[in-house]
Amino acid sequence: MESIGRYLKGMREARGMSVEEIARATRIPISSIERVEGDHFDDLPGEVFVRGFLRAYARAVHAPVDEVLARYTSSRRVAAVTPLPLSTPEGRRPSGRRVGVAIAFVLLLILFTVAVSIVMRPRRQGAPRELSQLTPSSMVSQPSDG
Repeated sequence: MESIGRYLKGMREARGMSVEEIARATRIPISSIERVEGDHFDDLPGEVFVRGFLRAYARAVHAPVDEVLARYTSSRRVAAVTPLPLSTPEGRRPSGRRVGVAIAFVLLLILFTVAVSIVMRPRRQGAPRELSQLTPSSMVSQPSDG
């Protein structure tokens, strides 16, 4: 079976078109057309671009697009790999986010408790001696005669 690059090149030559004419008609860079004709698909930007180039090239030389793409796919022999989903037990969702939220909540609660204890701590060290020796009953103001 003829390679896809040689097939397209043969179609181009049969129509009497140059590489430059194909480049103008398809807006594909000349270097990319040369890579397609040389079957150097790995040197092209990516699979989506390769398929787009082949589709445009086939239209420009009036080749059946589906046949060109089928030939390309069969020549690549790349097995489609479908990633398997991570298995989780039925009914259980991954709880990684919940654990993170719970840890953050506990840390905030601890910080809040420490802050409140610092603010509410008696300040006997910085108070004048007279105030630090007063008892709560002596601090009640007596009604003045007046």
